[in-house]
Amino acid sequence: MGTDSNLLTQQQSGPQVLGIDLGGTAIKLGRFLEDGTCLQSLTVPTPQPATPEAVVEAIADAVTACGKSEVKAIGFGTPGPVDAAGRIVRVAINLAGWKDVPLADLLEAKTGLPTIMANDANCAGLGEAWLGAGRRFSNMILLTLGTGVGGAIILDGKLFTGHQGAGGELGLITLNPDGPECNSGNRGSFEQYVSVQAIRRRTGLEPEDLGRRAKAGDREALEFWESYGRDLGVGLASLIYVLTPEAIIIGGGVSASAEFFFPTAMAEINRRVLPSSRALLQLLVAELGNQAGMVGAAKLAWEKFLNYS
Repeated sequence: MGTDSNLLTQQQSGPQVLGIDLGGTAIKLGRFLEDGTCLQSLTVPTPQPATPEAVVEAIADAVTACGKSEVKAIGFGTPGPVDAAGRIVRVAINLAGWKDVPLADLLEAKTGLPTIMANDANCAGLGEAWLGAGRRFSNMILLTLGTGVGGAIILDGKLFTGHQGAGGELGLITLNPDGPECNSGNRGSFEQYVSVQAIRRRTGLEPEDLGRRAKAGDREALEFWESYGRDLGVGLASLIYVLTPEAIIIGGGVSASAEFFFPTAMAEINRRVLPSSRALLQLLVAELGNQAGMVGAAKLAWEKFLNYS
């Protein structure tokens, strides 16, 4: 099956769930205890073409490979919006032919396990809130700075998804009404200033290159990151006024250079946001890396299992 498996030697029993993170090139699975212990992780290639039918088959095979005698539920993260009930994938970004796919039903029929879904950014937020940089906070925002900008909102310890499950699209708020066009139909969205694509457009370079140059003391790279931090801080200021989080967690590939843009981002927040709305606010780098989606999907599954057990 072309898998990369990591089975921990310590044998533990008791109820378990599977967290699954679907990506364009790989599907990550993890088998978790209720305390967050990962007993096994598995990565399988995403079928090409990644039709819903092929993906369901690949996941079913992987679930069997993980062993499911103690598994009580599946949590699933998908790259795109999901309906409010966590049953239907509205669209899966970068996967052809995915529109209103009843994926939870399909997986339940194939595996016999109750299944719940959320989009991948929401799963990453849940993961960081459960076992990562947000574990000390009840109210937090996660922002993933990658090819696009994903977001997740945790309020009173619960994932907020809003009406029809479409809440938390934090990268699509307007930063500049006359700015670059966005795939969403907006202009000048937050994403158009802080995503990897925005960095490439502004500099002709990759974030990793700019990070290396900044570490070496390159003045232009350092000045770019300061400018980037100001844009990030401006967008975060609007979110802080609405949500007054205890913490903002920054993930995604761009976060590797956080040391160069966090200071100006915080300075911009302090300049724009009333102290009463940012009291004790912490700006932190995500801790779980590309495992966050899988971990958060497992948390989704635990919540479903505990609610129905």
